[in-house]
Amino acid sequence: MQRGLPMQPTVVLLKEGTDTSQGKAQLLSNISACLAISETVASTLGPRGMDKLIVSERGEAQITNDGATILKLLDIVHPAARTLVDIARAQDAEVGDGTTTVVLLAAQFLKEVRGYIEEGVSPHIIMKGFRQAAQLAIDHIKSVQITVDKSDPVLFRSLLMKCASTSMSSKLIHSEKPFFSNMVVDAVQSLDQDDLNESLIGVKKIPGGGMQDSLLIHGVAFKKTFTYAGAEQQPKSFRDPLIVSLNVELELKAEKDNAEVRVEAVSDYQAIVDAEWEIIYRKLDAIEKTGAKIVLSKLPIGDLATQWFADRDIFCAGRVPADDLQRVVQAVGGSVQSTCSDIRREHLGTCGSYEERQIGGERYNIFTECPKAKTCTLLLRGGAEQFIEEVERSLHDAIMVVKRAVKNGDVVAGGGAIEMDLSSRIRKHALSIPGKLQLVMIAFAKALEIIPRQICDNAGLDSTDILNKLRMKHANGEKWFGVDVDGPEGIRNNLDAFVWEPSLVKLNAISSATEAACLILSVDETVRGPQSEAQNAGPKAPPGTAQRALREEAGECQGGDRGRACNYEV
Repeated sequence: MQRGLPMQPTVVLLKEGTDTSQGKAQLLSNISACLAISETVASTLGPRGMDKLIVSERGEAQITNDGATILKLLDIVHPAARTLVDIARAQDAEVGDGTTTVVLLAAQFLKEVRGYIEEGVSPHIIMKGFRQAAQLAIDHIKSVQITVDKSDPVLFRSLLMKCASTSMSSKLIHSEKPFFSNMVVDAVQSLDQDDLNESLIGVKKIPGGGMQDSLLIHGVAFKKTFTYAGAEQQPKSFRDPLIVSLNVELELKAEKDNAEVRVEAVSDYQAIVDAEWEIIYRKLDAIEKTGAKIVLSKLPIGDLATQWFADRDIFCAGRVPADDLQRVVQAVGGSVQSTCSDIRREHLGTCGSYEERQIGGERYNIFTECPKAKTCTLLLRGGAEQFIEEVERSLHDAIMVVKRAVKNGDVVAGGGAIEMDLSSRIRKHALSIPGKLQLVMIAFAKALEIIPRQICDNAGLDSTDILNKLRMKHANGEKWFGVDVDGPEGIRNNLDAFVWEPSLVKLNAISSATEAACLILSVDETVRGPQSEAQNAGPKAPPGTAQRALREEAGECQGGDRGRACNYEV
């Protein structure tokens, strides 16, 4: 240092203990983490996809092959890999199906350009090429999608059945596709066709019986609520009853617990007790005068009220879940009342038939023949509880797919057909572009082939041979040829075979996967703040835990499941 010059002070930007990693190595680490995530869910794709058994810390087991559910159950700690979890959830919320597809596509886009990143190609050029290719793909899907005429109800129902069946082909319930497809289409068509609010389709899980014992109730069904002894004396079925829905507590304790009174004489105390009884009897008389034969309430109905209603041949149910009560009101009409006074006829609902029925080991209150029925209830049966939960997830996917098909009516062929067609088109277009963008768009086109390739691999077919056949068909203009996991050829025209999917599933998957890939490519530095003092003051971790956690989060442990220890010596 030259004599006479003052020393430059050290500038501290980040708090001590902050971990930073940046540059090309960080980008490649993020890509590796995303590939590890995709490998976890890849085997669940297609009609021969395998299921995952995921056990939580509390020992609860879930069996599923839904991509969004798997990623939600896994405790993924790598910050970049969590982007794939987000796009899977977004796909599930927006269209309901294609969650595994969107994760595989995003990871494959990154895998195909990893070599270019290593060679020093700017991520911005890759992102530009991806966005151009994605726009080409979206425009092409919109140009080739088939719009089904909704004016013919028989033809349109046939379309919805095929879309539901295709959605279920990779699920546990694929052996019962015709039965459940019919049930799903009936459920969606029972909703208000303007808003198609799928939350008005109730799902109840009843262990026992077989899948074929599942029922679709055109109306509302809910499990018999907690009742007192007098409930057994109440009638168990009605024809054309009036129904009152309340948000009122019909118990003595409501008045007892909500007041404090000081008295000087026993007679004063007796007057207070009499007043409490008077209040509840006044409520019960007011309800009886409405003419209602069924009384439902969100809040408890006590033993006094239960017996009082039983003596007058009125059925009552307290503590009805809020969503069930909302669906009852939607089906039978009327509105939920928060007081027992001034209840008029327009506040009451009615239904053609009410009965309490034994289903499996449970008793259910069932309202059918409802005049305003814009709701329905699926009663699912099956052996194991985990199996019924997976049936529910599968039906949710199918319901969302049918809902999108009803709203749009545009379909494309599934089974990898549309991906192969897009790959062929983008590859041809790329050859007309000079420079690095050509390489990026060809990489995008090649990445799209991961869908038919993975379907083949999961079915035990020779993916190289089948993809070569498909490339030849698509080069000759046979745009609807895709994978056939059952036939001897391995390929077929999936449009003619009725393997149909709403085009919205594919449009959303390609745009979401492209955006996720571009987002990960745009990150070149990760800054991790130091642990807070509160965390440091906690119980001491076993030796090596901190180093192992850092390696997990840096992408060196790529299993995605923090529950499994990595094979590092620390």
